[in-house]
Amino acid sequence: MRTAVIGFGLAGRVFHAPLIHAVDGLDVAVVVTTSDERAAQARAAYPDVAVVGTAEEAFERCDLVVVATPNRSHASLALAAIERGLPVVVDKPFAASSQEAERVLAAGGRVTVFQNRRWDGDFLSARRLVETGELGDVVRFSSRFERFRADVKAGWRELGDPAEAGGQLLDLGAHLVDQAMVLLGPPVRVYAEVAARRPAAEVDDDAFVALEHASGAVSHLAMGAVAHPFAPRLTVQGLDGAFAVSGLDPQEPQLGAGILPGDERYGLRSDPGRLVARDGSERDVEVARGRYQDFYAGVRAWLTDGAEPPVDPRDSLAGLRVLEAARRSAATHAVIDLKDVV
Repeated sequence: MRTAVIGFGLAGRVFHAPLIHAVDGLDVAVVVTTSDERAAQARAAYPDVAVVGTAEEAFERCDLVVVATPNRSHASLALAAIERGLPVVVDKPFAASSQEAERVLAAGGRVTVFQNRRWDGDFLSARRLVETGELGDVVRFSSRFERFRADVKAGWRELGDPAEAGGQLLDLGAHLVDQAMVLLGPPVRVYAEVAARRPAAEVDDDAFVALEHASGAVSHLAMGAVAHPFAPRLTVQGLDGAFAVSGLDPQEPQLGAGILPGDERYGLRSDPGRLVARDGSERDVEVARGRYQDFYAGVRAWLTDGAEPPVDPRDSLAGLRVLEAARRSAATHAVIDLKDVV
């Protein structure tokens, strides 16, 4: 299946193209970029690739479109592909706003969203423990993507007009809210704190989101660039046990270093998680191998075998609505009821 990757920056070059290449039946056939440097990188990695300057040129040469451009253009490019009758993978966030995402869904095309953090090894491990009942009734889920980086990085993610849809809440928050909703279901209330802490930051670089789910369980989600990075990355607390993992999933740095699916090291981490049982005993738990490539295996099954898409785009729309409610909560210092939102 000839795949066009629109955009060859971090998302297209490090995430999408290598994962597409790793799945039998998918081929990185076209890359869209106007950068000479990125065009050279694409040709070096995929010698048979066609590098073109516009999405329209790519649509003529492909069977599947992957939108890996800055957030502000996700919806418009997805709509353009749908108009051409092409299936679309959209990098997260689905769109810059829930209204734009609604327009994409209303167009009626075949769309899925790259919520790759569902395939982080720590989240796969947590999900297994919850689904098998080993932790009992879950009372709290905590998930953090935090680092300490005093200097603001150049580029739309941390600088520029908010219309560029940068900032931590929409970027990392799209992952964390998705994880919480997959694990515990839609939330019913949200409280959030969102701020630009570093003097040079022009968009939010520090955010905390608390979700209350229908079961009564809560999710505490933190993302930011001015945080101590050594707290547990993920914890799930239940009435029969609790599970914790420190450190980020290795797949992103591995992909950046050229370690790809198929390599025996890919997705593996040496440090275990820790499980505390009801009786107070503790033991190490091997963390599952991360498997981002399973998203694109799911894309292939969706398009060739009639399977469900690997991520229902309605889930990502619901996540955007939660993030928008979180921004309202932060602005008003109020808890937002989500019964009419999600």
